[in-house]
Amino acid sequence: MEGLRGMHHVTAITSSAEENYKFFTYTLGMRLVKKTVNQDDIQTYHLFFADDKGSPGTDMTFFDFPGVPKGKHGTDEIFLTSFRVPSDEALDYWVKRFDRLGVEHDGIQTQFGKQVLPFVDFDDQQYQLISDEHNEGVVSGTPWQDGPIPLEYAITGLGPLHVRVSEIERIKLVLERVYGFAEIAQADGFYLFEVGEGGNGAQVFIEHNNELPKARQGYGTVHHAAFRVPDEDALKQWLDVYNQVGLPNSGLVDRFYFQSLYARVAPQILFELATDGPGFMGDEPYETLGEELALPPFYEDKREEIEAQVRHIDTVRSTLNFEKEYE
Repeated sequence: MEGLRGMHHVTAITSSAEENYKFFTYTLGMRLVKKTVNQDDIQTYHLFFADDKGSPGTDMTFFDFPGVPKGKHGTDEIFLTSFRVPSDEALDYWVKRFDRLGVEHDGIQTQFGKQVLPFVDFDDQQYQLISDEHNEGVVSGTPWQDGPIPLEYAITGLGPLHVRVSEIERIKLVLERVYGFAEIAQADGFYLFEVGEGGNGAQVFIEHNNELPKARQGYGTVHHAAFRVPDEDALKQWLDVYNQVGLPNSGLVDRFYFQSLYARVAPQILFELATDGPGFMGDEPYETLGEELALPPFYEDKREEIEAQVRHIDTVRSTLNFEKEYE
């Protein structure tokens, strides 16, 4: 059976789909490749930000559940999402950009030999940029060609996932015995795992922390993280693995843009396996990805009801001309 290919996507919760769209489009320069709804809660937007082509392994997605309270960071949570940039020089660019735009950040740091730049958004959602300089492994995506960020500095995909847990042995066992990750480094209570071709696009940082209080999910926190599998046949093989080891799971779920399989692998840690295809360009042309409300075929007969429940958000960018912002 083919192993995991690395990160597929990370899904988080936002307090405002409108502000979320502005931050990812105009500040981070990531492309909105799909504006749809949560298939399990159709009054809730589900926004997908990715690379230029909506490639697997590049997308950060958001729910904006109505009335959800603010989350609380702590232990037992997927704490932080990383985004890949091409070089150490790119991080210098982002420090200046964040300073100019008033984005809170912690300055450039070193993490397992890689330069990183931690920052937060308006919800206190935790992120970091990570440099791909000297990185080997899973190839990253293509920066948004028509966005505001110079291509040599732009975000190209997802980097390592940062997970905090109060019980380290359980998560290590699941990562190694079930998912095929290998531990490649350890330092100061942090453990670095990678899978498949490895590198920034296929790594997970595990932080052992039983001093912080338990995290509480809400806006500003991650809902779940997904790893790549090639196709539905591979997903069915993973379902067999889950059933063999007794890991409770969702069974196969059709998300239209990909097929999914969910399992809670530790307290408050939800992992998804997702197929590389069909992808995001089957129902919209490349030029106008994410500009209209997209619905999978099994919800088209409810379009009128759904459009009456979700407020309109203007996400048209094909008529705009973004100048590259070099400072």
